[in-house]
Amino acid sequence: MTVMRVLAAIGLLWMPAAAQRAPAGVGRDSARDAGMDSLAARLRRAEDAIALLQQQLGEQAASGVSTRSRMQLELAGRVVVNAFRNERRVNNVDDPQFVRPDSASVLNLSSLGMAVRQTSLGAVLTARDVVGGRFVGDIDVDFYGGQLPSSGGRTFPLVRIRTARAAVHWAHGELMVGQESPLIAGVNPVSPAAMGTPNFVTAGNLWLWLPQARGTIEVGSTVRVALQGAVLANTTGDAVGAFDTDADAAERSGRPATEGRLRVRWGDDDRASEVGCGAHLAHIAAAGPSTMQTYAVACDAVVVLVPRLEVRGEAYSGRGLRGLGGGGISQNLGRAGAPLDDRGGWAQLNLDVSGMIRVGGGCGADQPREEDVPVGGRLRNQACAAYATVHPSGPLVLGAEIRQITTRYASGAVTNNHINVAMGFEF
Repeated sequence: MTVMRVLAAIGLLWMPAAAQRAPAGVGRDSARDAGMDSLAARLRRAEDAIALLQQQLGEQAASGVSTRSRMQLELAGRVVVNAFRNERRVNNVDDPQFVRPDSASVLNLSSLGMAVRQTSLGAVLTARDVVGGRFVGDIDVDFYGGQLPSSGGRTFPLVRIRTARAAVHWAHGELMVGQESPLIAGVNPVSPAAMGTPNFVTAGNLWLWLPQARGTIEVGSTVRVALQGAVLANTTGDAVGAFDTDADAAERSGRPATEGRLRVRWGDDDRASEVGCGAHLAHIAAAGPSTMQTYAVACDAVVVLVPRLEVRGEAYSGRGLRGLGGGGISQNLGRAGAPLDDRGGWAQLNLDVSGMIRVGGGCGADQPREEDVPVGGRLRNQACAAYATVHPSGPLVLGAEIRQITTRYASGAVTNNHINVAMGFEF
């Protein structure tokens, strides 16, 4: 009896309201027939929708990428053309970090050019239930690894691995091995023009992607507190040859670099805020069996002030930090041959005007201890930049940035105004 009542109730829910109110007799039969016709129409629409969905899923499966292990693989990338202009001589014309000192030249110091070597490609592999957690592996490459000696110059760029990571995530922890930014300096400015090398490098931003292994232990739910540690490749940042490489002074110390960090995070994953502080310790080989210590203490943050508005930045103090990506304005040792004392930092404000437009701006500075800078070296470097990015339709992306860099030498300060327009698409 109960089953019959339930079925009758379901029938009444599907029956049009006119049929439910109709009196007994022919009127009730007509209403019931109309309800059956309406139900049949609904079923036909549902079947059509299911058929369309099956077709779309089939097309997606046919165009998707399948791995040998049948794990989920996603491809992503950005193809971009950068048009740029500089007023002075800089270390790198399409993404400059500091200004070169004046030199006698009969040619104009300003320049105008275009390049595509900040184009990047990436792949992400995900899998569930790997040693009890979720596995994520990714690799990101670009064409900013220099250029072949040829008449083509920057039109013959070399492929470079940016980051390559394998990580297992658990509810309250993470283990990662691969190549990534230093643990104590993982935040970078937003920029449409500085992707090959992040913005404010040699002006307060430590960034260099280094091979490492790191672990994280996290507690909390709404506010999450984590303790992190890492062992990193130890490097001085010295330039190497085209093919054969030798151990640098940091590697000859026989000790890896180590880092520790305390992190506080809150908010949703897509708009999370985070503040962290940590320390870095490494060594450089000196004469004989002795070593010289290099270190840094750094804090970084990404804080969502209100919806669509965030502030991000980092600050550090230490010595011998060129190996972390341009510390000491890319100068590692001082006049006496000891690691150069250095301090720097940067900050940036970003606003999502709409789903299509994002704008922002910020400044950074790096100032090693002036009395220890080698003769002819860079005493201070400061950079300020403002940008805008637009996603007009589909995969298209447009961006523009104005960056002013001032580098001070013993002979005086020189300033370059860099204008960069980015045009391309993302996938």
